[in-house]
Amino acid sequence: MQNLVLKLMFLMGVTGLCHGAIQRPDYDDTPNPQFLNPSWMVNIPDERPLSEVTMPGTHNTMAFYGGVYSECQTWSLASQLRAGVRFLDVRVRHINGNLTIHHGVSYQWAHFGQVLEGVVDFLKSFPSETVLMRLKEEYSETNNIYGIVVDFIHRFAHWDLLWHSRRVPTMGEARGKLIILQNFVGPDLGMRYDSLDIADYWKVPTLAQVEDKWQSVYKHLEAAPTGNMDRIFLTYSSGAGVLAHPRAVALRVNPQLYDYLLSNMAIRNQRFGIICMDFPAAPIIQMIIDFQLEK
Repeated sequence: MQNLVLKLMFLMGVTGLCHGAIQRPDYDDTPNPQFLNPSWMVNIPDERPLSEVTMPGTHNTMAFYGGVYSECQTWSLASQLRAGVRFLDVRVRHINGNLTIHHGVSYQWAHFGQVLEGVVDFLKSFPSETVLMRLKEEYSETNNIYGIVVDFIHRFAHWDLLWHSRRVPTMGEARGKLIILQNFVGPDLGMRYDSLDIADYWKVPTLAQVEDKWQSVYKHLEAAPTGNMDRIFLTYSSGAGVLAHPRAVALRVNPQLYDYLLSNMAIRNQRFGIICMDFPAAPIIQMIIDFQLEK
């Protein structure tokens, strides 16, 4: 019985048993988004380059289990996509010919095929949309996952689902496609992750360094509207450290991000790029989406 209880605690995640869920405009660690926005890209002109689109994303998209130092999200993949998230951060461990989903040492009770199936299902239902996926090897250092990634794509999705170019597509070219942002060695599957302009100041040793984290986010967002329009900007608001777990950092950074975006809402149709978050809420996702609107 004790072993069963311990397993249930791990499956649910320690935090799921010891804190009350919060749903604020900037932060949400409840099981379901407050509202959904599954087809918002339908209003983006076909000719607009994806590098000029502002979109919400999630850091460690599939990190649901393992306690406070591993958990980064509480919404399922399907809920994230239907809430409006269009950038996924997926970490796979190569073990015994399989690609399991991990956040560091923490196994996330899923494999890469299930992620692909979720993306396929979403894009079939909403062909006006596109999904960008950073794909990175985690908790294994084989540097040889290309072949098995290709195998999983053939088994759980299909080859034509992918955008097969390093070039940044237009919105029209990207509709219905999965754009893999390849963060591992091997022939091209799509775009290269390191081709993006990235701010990922993720090390936050203690909560005393949260302001340093926010300044990194702020500076990159300030640079994005006038930065190189041929490159996709990617800003991570997430962070963690030995004395500052992802939930604690998000509780402090997300409201600053929300206030910053709110203060810029008078200037619509400006490019911030991808804003990648832990525990985002539906209202902040909606605010990010609304930057596509004309003045």
